[in-house]
Amino acid sequence: MTHVDLLKLLMPSSMDVQGESLSAELGAEGNALDAAQFNADQILVEADPSTAVLTLADWERVYGLPESCIVAAGITQSIAERRAALVAKVNMHGGQSKPFIISLAAQLGYVITIAELRPYTTEFDTESAVTDEQWQFIFQVNAPLATVLELTTEDDTEMATAVWGNHLLECTINRYKPAHTYALFSYT
Repeated sequence: MTHVDLLKLLMPSSMDVQGESLSAELGAEGNALDAAQFNADQILVEADPSTAVLTLADWERVYGLPESCIVAAGITQSIAERRAALVAKVNMHGGQSKPFIISLAAQLGYVITIAELRPYTTEFDTESAVTDEQWQFIFQVNAPLATVLELTTEDDTEMATAVWGNHLLECTINRYKPAHTYALFSYT
């Protein structure tokens, strides 16, 4: 039942709710109430960053998104990618561990593993690379060569239906990795 119907039921029986003037007035007020009800329902959707559409730009502004490296590269992100970056940022607690970086990548839609590198010692076999102490601050991110991020029906009609690439992954990991470390990216 619409608000127009409800307003007509609230009118005294002596009023002619089918009359032209009153019907037009009740129609206008009922439509305004329907719109207000829709907006009130929509705000519940917009309150969750994973479903935000109308307030997505506001969420991004509050959380400092898009990341500066995305803007500098001139990459256009889909609604799904923007939401994934926002949800990752909202849920981020910080950390300097492998699980933190792996979960950060997973929130963006990437499946990765991390290999920690270390300096060469006499315990290594003869085929191992000879490295110095600086290698303890380097870790290797292993990711699929062709990560495919599928776009949704909410994305702009000018966007491609799928995007291949790992720029978002590299940008995000380099932004949130421990400052004293260096990330190498290996794609298989």
